[in-house]
Amino acid sequence: MKNSFFKLYAFIFALAFISCTNNTKKQPLKTGIWRGEISMQNKIVPFNFEIKKNDSTYTIDLINGGETLDLGTAITRNDSLFFSLHIFDIDIKAKIKDTILEGVYVKNYATNYILPFKATFGKKNRVDTLESSTLFDGKWDVTFIGENNETSKAIGLFNKKGDMLTGTFLTPTGDYRFLDGFTKNNTFTLYSFDGNHAFIFEATIKNDTLKGDFWSGKTFHEKFIAVRDENVTLPDPNKLTFLKEGYDKIEFSFPDLNKKMVSLTDDKYKNKVVILQIFGTWCPNCMDETKFYTKWYDENKDRGVEIIGLAYEIKDDFDYAKKRVEKMKKQLHVNYDFLIAGTSSNGAAAKTLPMLNHIMSFPTTIIIDKKGKVRKIHTGFSGPATGDYYQKFIDEFNHTIDKLLEEE
Repeated sequence: MKNSFFKLYAFIFALAFISCTNNTKKQPLKTGIWRGEISMQNKIVPFNFEIKKNDSTYTIDLINGGETLDLGTAITRNDSLFFSLHIFDIDIKAKIKDTILEGVYVKNYATNYILPFKATFGKKNRVDTLESSTLFDGKWDVTFIGENNETSKAIGLFNKKGDMLTGTFLTPTGDYRFLDGFTKNNTFTLYSFDGNHAFIFEATIKNDTLKGDFWSGKTFHEKFIAVRDENVTLPDPNKLTFLKEGYDKIEFSFPDLNKKMVSLTDDKYKNKVVILQIFGTWCPNCMDETKFYTKWYDENKDRGVEIIGLAYEIKDDFDYAKKRVEKMKKQLHVNYDFLIAGTSSNGAAAKTLPMLNHIMSFPTTIIIDKKGKVRKIHTGFSGPATGDYYQKFIDEFNHTIDKLLEEE
């Protein structure tokens, strides 16, 4: 009953924001730290954000564990606040009530994806319970268990930092990015909210075994079990995606953002090492990877190397996809090339590159040598939240590119 009320409330609130607000009184917006809350599955995902003002312009920084994301300019109109969540096609729309914001979180690309949002000014921590212990520190061999008892593997990485428990889960297709929260006796609660991901993890430890639950978004829920194991491993990400028998090259012809068709045989890419980034602007792991590639490309582009981002977006609509990619390019200051390759369904994406056994992860990186042959395919991305795994990816990536650039 409570969940139905939230759905009805959110839908009505969204309609109210679409309506004109010209007849309402202008409300001042307080600058400083706020604590936001997204209501989902009868639970709350808390997060912090900072509102700043420069002259008459408001900007917002989203604070999620170990990262801060610049959300750009916020819009105030009479008694209402509107802001987009970074590069994602997601908005928050709220009424300003002195020290309270109250409104909705809306995924624009999804059908009826509206969740209640509330924020309180001056709440400088994610949670009121500032408590953590070292009980969960280390690596864990994790098994997630879905509703139909299907299972998937992950590595849990947890570490006490100050008053908070921090960590992430690393899977064969990427990581769950920055998590933080608190412990209480033999339990932990961890959260993530990066604009797109809204995660809650709760677990109880007994005899070096964790049993827990994972909630994501409106409906997703899995259980998990984990045992402590400092030597836990996952499948080699360089062996999960590969060329089918009889192929040694990637061939395609996709439009760039101006609808000009581009292929690897174009003069720009001849006799160069080429990195293909299979990604989507809707994907937070892809955002992490794009940040890495952006910096790396700016530092290495004169060495005879190019990066091409192959965008697979939510909608089968070129103009929509172009708009999303252009926003990402501007927000992240990306200078390498982008093509609109298809839609984000794994099956549909795989049909655009039929020489691959599959596309099982966004992102996936394909590295091509100067002669146009595929030399390496890396599935997923271990981002900054994974610590040593992130550094290992960087070291291996640089080693691979350095070797290929040395070849004639």
